[in-house]
Amino acid sequence: MTAIAATPVLTVRHAQKRFGAVHALRDVSLEAHRGEVVALLGDNGAGKSTLVKCISGVHALDEGQILLDGVAASLQSPAAAQRAGIETVYQDLALFDNLTPAQNFYCGREIAFPSWLPVGLRFLSGRTMDREAAAVLDRLKVKLPKFDAPVALMSGGQRQAIAVARATVFARKLVILDEPTAALGVRESRKVLDLIAQLRAEGNAVILITHNMEHVIELADRAVVLRQGRKVGELKPDRANQKDLVAMIVGAEA
Repeated sequence: MTAIAATPVLTVRHAQKRFGAVHALRDVSLEAHRGEVVALLGDNGAGKSTLVKCISGVHALDEGQILLDGVAASLQSPAAAQRAGIETVYQDLALFDNLTPAQNFYCGREIAFPSWLPVGLRFLSGRTMDREAAAVLDRLKVKLPKFDAPVALMSGGQRQAIAVARATVFARKLVILDEPTAALGVRESRKVLDLIAQLRAEGNAVILITHNMEHVIELADRAVVLRQGRKVGELKPDRANQKDLVAMIVGAEA
């Protein structure tokens, strides 16, 4: 495993978020370091999605603070979070089915030349984007049957791998994965889990939302449990304390 730096890449302090009468987050704090996978666990309605959306700029905290590498960050939009080095892969993947992997990688962030021309007058560098996207996929050991085919023709596991790999291109600080294996079979899930392990080995900080305890035990360095908007516990997951994690999730005595 990659050595974990002393200063967390992400720190959330005393996060509070309300939606009308619903108190979605109640004084939630957590950290994520480079080179580790943090599993974010909890039943539906526990506050996981709200917390992730606050970190990724979709929602603003009502109270509390988010720090990146120890410095307070203002993440007022998803674009601001991306500029800060945070990439989020949601369950819908947000891929364009009619585009190739490379085109999906750089959609909205196209590489164009010459740099001295105004943006609207530059020429797209398709070869550069193809080459760099292929290099990322090769580095992450993602195998595709045909690199220049639209992603609509690829399997669920291949599409998931493309979405995760795309996030790593631009995520200088943190990758957030929301149920990355939820709709996949065993073989395709295995490929995605290997990809997450590779992200950690390369020194990325990863927050993983999942309901699969086997995946948590295999991958996560720490597990943070939310229930009814509160952080109710944090453990290093293993077989010995799996029942404790489940008890925290459902609010039962271990």
